[in-house]
Amino acid sequence: MDTVGDGLEEVLQKAFTRPIPQGAGARMRYLVKQLKGTRPVAELLGITQRTVERYVKDQLRKPRPDLAERLEREVRRRWQPQVRARAKKQAASTTGIVIDTRARFGYTAAPGTTDDPRQRHLTVALPPEFAARLFDAQEQGATEQQLRDIAAEGLGEIYFRDRGRRAQGLEVQFTDVEHVEFDL
Repeated sequence: MDTVGDGLEEVLQKAFTRPIPQGAGARMRYLVKQLKGTRPVAELLGITQRTVERYVKDQLRKPRPDLAERLEREVRRRWQPQVRARAKKQAASTTGIVIDTRARFGYTAAPGTTDDPRQRHLTVALPPEFAARLFDAQEQGATEQQLRDIAAEGLGEIYFRDRGRRAQGLEVQFTDVEHVEFDL
């Protein structure tokens, strides 16, 4: 199951202008430069400082699968921060963000209407204010449920209520997410 937080992280990585460093040595050197030393990198990755030094000098080349995954994740988190910030700013101020999801949508509506949740596949362009709220919440460490609530509010406003032109008072629940992907 995809998560909203992972989807937001992936959309920012699509904005990268250069690929991340290849190879364990290059990635380790990048992290040492970013964190200003081998000790912080060792603590971050859960390995010894001497192991970091050996990767930096290319004495070790092939990390264990779990270390390789952590190394790549940490490099991606720190790669091209200005490009990442520019993409966030553009989405939050002018272009908005496109959400493509397959999930169960239920809602609370006026009496006499059907409110049974059902699977839907939606691709909706959310306006800049919802993109800004999603990125701000993610930056402040919001939980996955809080991010889903913001996405549900945006989908409810744009898709179900059509910016207030129909279905006033409709509250949308966004559950059983099978797939969620974002695009700028």
